[in-house]
Amino acid sequence: MCKLNIQNFIKVGAHFGHTTSKWNPNMRPYILMKKGGIHIIDIYKTIKKINEACKFIKNISSSGKKILFVATKKQAKDIVYDFAKKVNMPYITERWLGGILTNMSTIRQSVKKMNVINNKKIDGTYNMMSKKERLLIDRLKIKLKKNIGSIYKMNSLPACVIIVDVKKEKIAVKECNNLCIPIIGIVDTNSDPRNIDYPIPANDDSSKSINLILSYITNSINEGILYKKKK
Repeated sequence: MCKLNIQNFIKVGAHFGHTTSKWNPNMRPYILMKKGGIHIIDIYKTIKKINEACKFIKNISSSGKKILFVATKKQAKDIVYDFAKKVNMPYITERWLGGILTNMSTIRQSVKKMNVINNKKIDGTYNMMSKKERLLIDRLKIKLKKNIGSIYKMNSLPACVIIVDVKKEKIAVKECNNLCIPIIGIVDTNSDPRNIDYPIPANDDSSKSINLILSYITNSINEGILYKKKK
């Protein structure tokens, strides 16, 4: 179980949902009340759902499988990047390309190109090229990295996907559902939690709220990784 303090969630405004006019009725079970025209999320249910997600994700990471982090919204992308790097997991923070998981053969072509570029830099071939050739390669690498994030390190589909703002990342949600890949998702009051395996009801617009929730999730991932090393 994650050691969660309800006051920490209140301090970061994790309980603030959207205006009542923007709500998704499927979020009704997670809403405590209305206040000032805004829905207030039941933080006790947030904590319960985080504990469920932490338990699940720890089991995944202890098996050595990859977990993909996804967040392309401005206030979340840098946070997700930092947490994903800390636990050495792949991430997508720029743009979700349609078919990025369902059409892995196309992605593998991009991955192959990325690996070729990396190998050229390792074996010294890159330094022997002309300035113009190096510039073209650098531009290609930047484009590839922007399109596929760090999934070029993935050899297979992720065992789980963590998504910040499931409404914004609806294409990612759909692909994961089609492939039966479990999703841990932060769901605000304007989101639909029904297609999320481990929905975490919380404010997905506050960087502090996102940071707090992901800190617990990544701690559990790290615990799973350390457990695997001890075995």
